[in-house]
Amino acid sequence: MTPEEAVAEQERLRPRVSTVTDPGLVVRHVAGLDVSYADDDRLAAAIVVLDAETLETVDSVVVAGKAEFPYVPGLFAFRELPSLLEAMDELTVRPDLLVCDGQGLAHPRRFGLACHLGVLADLPSVGVAKTPMGRFDPPDDVRGAHTDLVDDGEVVGRALRTREGVKPVFVSVGHRIDLDRACAEVLRLCVTRLPETTRRADSLGRAQLR
Repeated sequence: MTPEEAVAEQERLRPRVSTVTDPGLVVRHVAGLDVSYADDDRLAAAIVVLDAETLETVDSVVVAGKAEFPYVPGLFAFRELPSLLEAMDELTVRPDLLVCDGQGLAHPRRFGLACHLGVLADLPSVGVAKTPMGRFDPPDDVRGAHTDLVDDGEVVGRALRTREGVKPVFVSVGHRIDLDRACAEVLRLCVTRLPETTRRADSLGRAQLR
């Protein structure tokens, strides 16, 4: 797929995104998805599924591969999706929510990795990024404080303070969930700055590459 074809695919799939929480959504198992890279384009796509209440790890999969798509701003999902979808196929515990290390609606075409993965997997999904895609005012230094993340005059997510004294993370809707619920789910996963889902998936992927 060329970059031009990739953009066309994002435009084709974008109308399928739902920003409404599924009626009766209960999140018992939540999956963290993260891709680690080596200098030679080797990658490791890791998924860790946690019990949402206890944060105990109940399932994990890591898939080794190679990045076949070039790094193009706004098309990062196309480097990661093949290996992540392969890893998802190997899960034995079906997650109720996907937490992606990346953007959802906070994307130039409002279709970041969390949206793309959520639509393809047909599961509720959230993007949690370490850097913003848009402008924001710093939230108060209190756990749970948040401010709007704005791009081109549109609210695309939130800067969320997950712990006092640390930088906020940037939460945006992926699919089949609203922003309030997305932030609430992310907050209960955070013992440190980042969700435990992201931390554990990152650790698993890095270990695979070593």
